[in-house]
Order: sequence, then C-alpha cells, then structure tokens
Amino acid sequence: MNGVRCLLILVGLACTCLVLASVPLDDPAGDVPEAEVAWRSDYAKAMTEAESRNKMMFIYFCDPDGGRPCKRFKKETLDDPRVRRKLQDYVCVQIPLDAKIKVQGEDMVLLEHESFHEMLGKPGIAIVDFRSTEGPLRGSIVSTFPITEKHWYTPERMAVILDLPTGSLTQRTLVYAVRIHPDKPESTDGRPLPALLEEAQEHSQYQADIRLQGHHAWGSRFRRIVARLPGGMTAREVCAESWPGESLVEAAIECVRCWRLSEGHWNAVRARHRFFGYDMRRGGNGIWYATGIFGGR
Repeated sequence: MNGVRCLLILVGLACTCLVLASVPLDDPAGDVPEAEVAWRSDYAKAMTEAESRNKMMFIYFCDPDGGRPCKRFKKETLDDPRVRRKLQDYVCVQIPLDAKIKVQGEDMVLLEHESFHEMLGKPGIAIVDFRSTEGPLRGSIVSTFPITEKHWYTPERMAVILDLPTGSLTQRTLVYAVRIHPDKPESTDGRPLPALLEEAQEHSQYQADIRLQGHHAWGSRFRRIVARLPGGMTAREVCAESWPGESLVEAAIECVRCWRLSEGHWNAVRARHRFFGYDMRRGGNGIWYATGIFGGR
C-alpha cells in the first residue's frame, strides 16, 4: 500500500482555500507580514487546479459555521500567519463534514468513504499528493490528521505536517511522530531513500502478516539492504508495535514512545543518518507494526 487513492468525482461542495507565501515557522512572529486569503468555492475545480499545477492539495474538513473545535483550530493554527504562508505551496479547500460524493451513482458522505477511514469521521485535515508527477503516490491521500481529544495540532505541529517528505500515508505519519517528539531525534533529518522506504514497508507488512514484532531474518535482510546502499554504508533497524485498536496517528506516536524506552532503539532513532526509511502496517489483530531502517557510515 503506497498510498490511498483519492476520489476525483465530487459533487456540489462549497469550498475555501488560503493562498499564501512561505517562511520558516521559527521566524519571529512580529516580523511575519500578514498574507492575503483567497477563498475558493468549488472543490472539483480546486482538485483540477492542484492536479494541473502539480501541487499538494490541503483539505480542511470543517463545517462552514465553524463550531468547536473548528473555530479554535482555525484561529489558533490555520490562521497563524506563519502557517498560512507555508500553505501557499498547497491548493487548499474547506469541506463540510457532511459533504457528499457520487459512488456508483449513489450519494455518499466523503468522510464515510474508506479512503478517509483514518479521519475517524472528525474535523481535521487531509493532504492529497498531486506534486508527485508519476507513480502510485500521484492522487493519493498521504496525510490524515483528525482533531481528537488526544491530539491537537498547534502551529508548530502543523508546520511539521506541511514540511513532511514525499511518501505514503503511513510513511509520512510515522515521520511526523518522530519529528514531533520532544527530544528532537534526528533520524529523519537525512534523505528518505526509496530502497529503505520499500524495505521498511515490506518488513512492517511481514510483521503485520504474522502478527509478531521483531527483526525477523535480519541477517539475510541486512545483506540485501547493504547491497542497495551506496558503497561502504551499513544499515540499522528499529521495530515497534502499537496497542490494539489505536488509530494511525495514535499508533505512530505510541511506536516512537516505545523506541524512546529502549536505549538501543533510541540511539538509532535519535542519531542523524544519511538515509532513512520509515513505515508501518496494521495487522488483523488491530495492532500497528512499525519499522525504521537507516543507512550510513
């Protein structure tokens, strides 16, 4: 699973968009000028625009009346001048929670479609990748961050979301969980390598299939991974699992918490590597299995 395909046929949705410019979040707030906001009113046209301009599509699920927590989220996070300026790189739309799409000729609430399962039917944001010009990621849902009682997205966390590297939904969510950890681990400061992303995906899927966490067949996998790295590099791996029944965001944060509790795993997660690959998969037992693989000297 390299990403969740986004539905492209939508009907009659009133939408909005912020059109802004980009500055680092750590710029002094007083030095950041206000940016103009341009509101779009047609979701389908916004998606066509994102596709034609090869831009990421930022979807904000929130009713127009802005009931709580929508009002707070928009005021505290999306209206933060520094966040708004980062959103200039996106085509942004606001969709009511009950927005409908056509599925086999029948109306269906968008949030109830399996593609948006990890939105949990709640307000929040999702991102569709139209920046990737080819391959399975194009048109895929690559981020889902529902607003829940456990997880709130501050301007600082939203900046992390908006700067996530190219990858699938599960890959980007795990990278997000690493980057928001208070100890500021550096394993994602390097370059995501397609070979390591593929290896992390395959091993996470294997753990999910057998419903058992572990560095299974590491000896043979290590030799294969090293052969896929530039000459002279070696590889390291970390694995973790979530509690049963956790959502994707919850599970990713839990897996990083587990790595923090293990000195050996955390030494790898916190270190800076030239290359990295993260991914996670959910088993039939409701447990998510995560893998991080790193390449360096």
